[in-house]
Amino acid sequence: MAGDLTYDLARDLLFEEGNALDERRWEDWLALYTEDAVYWVPAWKSETETTSDPDSELSMIYYESRAGLEDRVWRLKSGLSVASNPLRRTAHMLSHIQLAGRHESGDALVKASGAVHVFDPKRKTQHVYFGLYAYRLRKGADGWQIAGKTVRLLNDTIPAVADIYML
Repeated sequence: MAGDLTYDLARDLLFEEGNALDERRWEDWLALYTEDAVYWVPAWKSETETTSDPDSELSMIYYESRAGLEDRVWRLKSGLSVASNPLRRTAHMLSHIQLAGRHESGDALVKASGAVHVFDPKRKTQHVYFGLYAYRLRKGADGWQIAGKTVRLLNDTIPAVADIYML
């Protein structure tokens, strides 16, 4: 596992994540995540600092395992999420992908920046969410998966509740 993550493999995995979300291939998207994957969007403490501990500070979104993501996907698919009904249309764009070393767990760290164009068919409006991404990637039996994703959302304001498929 130590040295076999290449830029091309990391890029393809992250691009596939965005494509799966844009195409609403929920099961394919979930399969990209490890069972213990952490998905986190910290809140801003000040103009220059985000929260650093999801257990004791405010977060915009926090799931401490893939089970939480699976539950969220179930709500999105069921139509029971009033805030996401109808689902907004998205187009993910990721850039500046960098292999950034190793996490203390041994997982590979990958950084990127990106933007997601979002169209709300109910309100006939569009918005762009943009930010900095930090991924932890882990090699398993079936290849590389996402073991952690942190989104540092850079928008000053957001027009509605941000959801996992919009980031």
